[in-house]
Amino acid sequence: MSAVLTTMIYQVGDVTSAKKLFTTLLGAEPYADAPYYVGWRVGELEVGLTPKQQELNGLIGYYDVEDIVAALQSLVDAGATTLQEPRNVGGGLQVASVAVGDGNIIGLRQNP
Repeated sequence: MSAVLTTMIYQVGDVTSAKKLFTTLLGAEPYADAPYYVGWRVGELEVGLTPKQQELNGLIGYYDVEDIVAALQSLVDAGATTLQEPRNVGGGLQVASVAVGDGNIIGLRQNP
């Protein structure tokens, strides 16, 4: 499996406050600004904010993979625990996540 880190998502309790902070930090307005997602492009990396979800918490690095089902299974076989099965989050983009080590989270993304 080969994966490339492309996206960092911060789960936040107050998206409006976090948006102000990240706009200041990154020196730019977000390109996407919706109640469910606020995003900036920083070079090749996407930095995003989403409302905090019970099953996911904290910072999640998402890695782009060609086959999300196979990548998820490979990580589970290597000792990870599935947190979120692959699901379509819009436009055919699939995401999934696993817990590793001390509860850290790895996210997977498969573009359409």
